[in-house]
Amino acid sequence: MLEPSDSAEALAFAKMAFELSEEYDTPVIMKMCTRVAHSQSIVETAERVMPEAKPYEKNIAKYVMMPGNAIRRHPIVEERMARLAAFAEDCPFNKVEMADTSIGIITSSTSYQYAKEVFGEKASILKLGLVNPLPKQLILDFAAKVDRLVIIEELDPIIENHCRQLGLEVTGKDVLPILGEFSQSLIAEKLGAELPKYKSIGEQLPARPPVMCAGCPHRGLFYTLSKNKITVLGDIGCYTLGAVAPLSAMEMTLCMGASISATHGFNKALGAESEGKTVAVIGDSTFMHSGMTGLANIAYNQSNSTVIILDNSITGMTGHQQNPTTGYNIKGDPAGKIDLEALCKAMGFNRVAVVDPYNLAECDRVLKEELAANEPSVIISRRPCALLKYVKHNAPLKADPEKCVGCKSCMKLGCPAISVRNKKAVIDVTLCVGCGVCQQMCKFDALSGEVK
Repeated sequence: MLEPSDSAEALAFAKMAFELSEEYDTPVIMKMCTRVAHSQSIVETAERVMPEAKPYEKNIAKYVMMPGNAIRRHPIVEERMARLAAFAEDCPFNKVEMADTSIGIITSSTSYQYAKEVFGEKASILKLGLVNPLPKQLILDFAAKVDRLVIIEELDPIIENHCRQLGLEVTGKDVLPILGEFSQSLIAEKLGAELPKYKSIGEQLPARPPVMCAGCPHRGLFYTLSKNKITVLGDIGCYTLGAVAPLSAMEMTLCMGASISATHGFNKALGAESEGKTVAVIGDSTFMHSGMTGLANIAYNQSNSTVIILDNSITGMTGHQQNPTTGYNIKGDPAGKIDLEALCKAMGFNRVAVVDPYNLAECDRVLKEELAANEPSVIISRRPCALLKYVKHNAPLKADPEKCVGCKSCMKLGCPAISVRNKKAVIDVTLCVGCGVCQQMCKFDALSGEVK
């Protein structure tokens, strides 16, 4: 397992991971943390190297992991790990930076960057880039050169436990927290270093939680679910923001595809108590990735469950990648297109409905119909993501302060284009895409505009 501490190392380690995989015939994992993944640093690019493809060789004893073969492969795995442990002792990923020997720090990943900023030349550092297997002699030699040994690592004490097993006395989780991310200030405070100078705003700023975009097609559907007090078991995607106030319309998100399986189990366990008021919500790309097996389970084992597939014609959360329902491959070239309606019907669902999430009345009617039906059903909420370049928006809506009574019904949507000033609704024309959902909620016709 390799763990880079910045963008340059992420590139270098990724290249080396392939070389190590070939040399040692082993999977190599790149362990990333949030801070490194979200950071930027200088990277030296180079020409891409494309090694020649190796011819495939049939090897049943190696690749067919029946129990008999697995037993015979175990000694090979142990021998390989021993060779990797020997490599860890002097590999280029693990480096010693000797400076002041009154304190020695063993660290990895972004914690290395924090340690360097806090201590500079006032501490010696053993930076680990290969974190599994961990070296032994390298750590013992480093520990022998310093007066005090400190382990700086986020979350679980993996390196610390390894050092203690080597018989070393270390400072680690007895001082540093086992929860959350570290920072320069936290490390300085906990280890008795000088705190960096900083300025405090001195006042409590309002929270700015993430919300669905203005015009997001999922908003109308989630509002309908929230209004009807439906128990929603959700999935992984930008639509997970349906759990955020004011919609608060999602009560579980576990992993990709779990929404459908969880709803099936939920309804099997509780029966009529939950069948008419529980749905699964899953995005189109997540459904193609991990949802079909759960849907087959509902059809085969006949739980009275309703599944809502949010079809926004793209993979939204990770940057608008295509998926098997869009008709294009990852490069944007024409590809096979899976018809969601036909697929659901082929899997055994007689009830498959399609709604436009910009039409609140339609969403409400179809939702109630499918939950009332005494058989499994699928609702496809279809409207392209508002951020797709080919989507043409309407002109922004306008709020009439003379008609607005300040009831804040429009605020129940959690749309970032709507705010309240002087007890009147205000539309931010730089954000509004004229979807018209808020118009349908205003009983006083205070929101106007041409919605096509």
